[in-house]
Amino acid sequence: MINRWIFFVLPALFCGQLLAASLQFGSGVDKTLLTDLTKVQATPEQFVGKTITVQGKIVSVCQKKGCWMQLAVNSGNSLKIKVRDGDMVFPVSARGKNALATGQLVKIEQDLASSREQQAAEAKAQGKSFDPATVTQPLISWQLVPTAVEILAE
Repeated sequence: MINRWIFFVLPALFCGQLLAASLQFGSGVDKTLLTDLTKVQATPEQFVGKTITVQGKIVSVCQKKGCWMQLAVNSGNSLKIKVRDGDMVFPVSARGKNALATGQLVKIEQDLASSREQQAAEAKAQGKSFDPATVTQPLISWQLVPTAVEILAE
């Protein structure tokens, strides 16, 4: 009876504890640098090149290599957390969980042609019509290049 308990119950308890643990990537999230994601989104220029920590809900994850995820706050706006392929691999199953990410904010500026191509591809994916002439300014986006990410257990 005791042997069955050791072989069946103990591993089940251990696996449950593993599933409840948060996932850690990189050198460790610095919670002392926690910055409100809404503030970062409102005034991103003031955070460019600075090391910050943001927190939000994971609303999407790269389906191919797990190299990026989008963190969102209640406002609905999101921020892309992006690493080089293979540096960190974010699991698709993390979608819907909360996460913390420490890193540097970078500004991504596309040229006008690339901006039109991107918006055309997005419109096509959504089944919408698109007129490239409507894009008159290059797209600017912001992303955090993390040194550490923690996906919190629920």
